[in-house]
Amino acid sequence: MSVMTKAARLRELIAKDCLAMPGVPNAAMARQVEQAGFEALYISGAGLANMTAGLPDIGLLTLTEVARLAGWAANAVGIPAIVDADTGFGGAGNAARTVRELESAGIAGCHIEDQEFPKRCGHLAGKSLIPREDMAEKLKSAIAAKRDKNFLVIARTDARAVDGFDEAVERAQEYVAAGADAIFPEALTTREEFRDFAAEIDVPLLANMTEFGKSPLLSLDDLRELGYRMVIYPQSALRVALKASQEFFAHLKVRGSQADWIDQMQTRQELYELLDYDPNAEEWVGYYRE
Repeated sequence: MSVMTKAARLRELIAKDCLAMPGVPNAAMARQVEQAGFEALYISGAGLANMTAGLPDIGLLTLTEVARLAGWAANAVGIPAIVDADTGFGGAGNAARTVRELESAGIAGCHIEDQEFPKRCGHLAGKSLIPREDMAEKLKSAIAAKRDKNFLVIARTDARAVDGFDEAVERAQEYVAAGADAIFPEALTTREEFRDFAAEIDVPLLANMTEFGKSPLLSLDDLRELGYRMVIYPQSALRVALKASQEFFAHLKVRGSQADWIDQMQTRQELYELLDYDPNAEEWVGYYRE
């Protein structure tokens, strides 16, 4: 699919229903999401930093790095992907370049947040926000830079944890007025807050179901009922994978053999199937999706 087709497909999907978007840190997991039957995926900024560079989620990767890493994941699958674009990697002009680079990389949409740089994980204390008007200008610049009108620019507000629920609603309304295609209210704390926020905003909403954070883990059905159109699970697969590898390495250090873990491993054939790889073929072309 082309970038425009994927972006248009994403809009079609969220117009019809609430869309579950598992988070991935790399292209192999992106393929697993598609293989499992999901219709879209989320490329986690924290996941990219954690798994690729061994860094915390504090905005240390550059736009160039994020676009390249996210592009590998997005182009490994035929389903649309959105990516965490942090604060847009700078001011209004940087946000415009962010949209251009992510479009070129094959991404269908991104979210940009209203934190000051250096940003922090949305479920940690100590965040600070840029002025509303600065965020509005950043969004206007990002939206004006779109070459594909279907590319989804999602405005994330971290105001709930900093200045309270009402401020989060008011900021979201200003971001909608600035042209945001969708809104991502970070770190809402109760089911009632998710409900009340949705009642105030008229564009598609994204809910973040991250573990060990401030938000309750609501089901997809719950969030559909409350009025949300996108639900991301940014670090779930990464946490499962890292827990398993941690336990494996501890076992290997003690036992000196991996034999006890064979039944828990993906087989060579399963890996080849995931990668669309036929070892008997003369040439592999599985990466290049229509």
